[in-house]
Amino acid sequence: MKKLLLHTCCGPCLLSAQLALREKYHIIPFWYNPNIHPYREFKRRLNAFKEVVGENESIIDNTYDLKLYFNAVEWGDNRCEGCYRLRLSRSADIAREAGIDLFTTTLLISPYQDISLICDTGREEGIRAGVGFLCQDMREHYEEGHQMARDMGLYMQGYCGCVFSEEERYRKKK
Repeated sequence: MKKLLLHTCCGPCLLSAQLALREKYHIIPFWYNPNIHPYREFKRRLNAFKEVVGENESIIDNTYDLKLYFNAVEWGDNRCEGCYRLRLSRSADIAREAGIDLFTTTLLISPYQDISLICDTGREEGIRAGVGFLCQDMREHYEEGHQMARDMGLYMQGYCGCVFSEEERYRKKK
């Protein structure tokens, strides 16, 4: 079975992606999310990732570097592109270093993310690093994976992770 490095944003989306990919790939989950704010949120999501992975093979880069993140994103409407690029660039590099020919991301699970932008960015970073990017729309597994997470009592976040998304979420509630 072909190895696939799976950049993972959170435990619930990892469960969803496993449903979509486990029949065709040997999945190696990869944690790299310097965008998540605040630090306690970062730790909660990392712990949920570890809970889903258990004793299985995974790669963790627990770098929490807000300066790196803020330098990567543009202020305004294009910030998601910079955030995607930061995480997918690191994922492509890790795949190459680990001898894994293909990578993808759990961001392709979410109905709230820009799938075409993620795929374009992933392909560009894959070409740069010399590895392939799997652009597979996995949104059909979103609800099932998230229900599994609820059944497990796994931490379920309410925003993508960045401070901008958190602000937008709470501003809407007012």
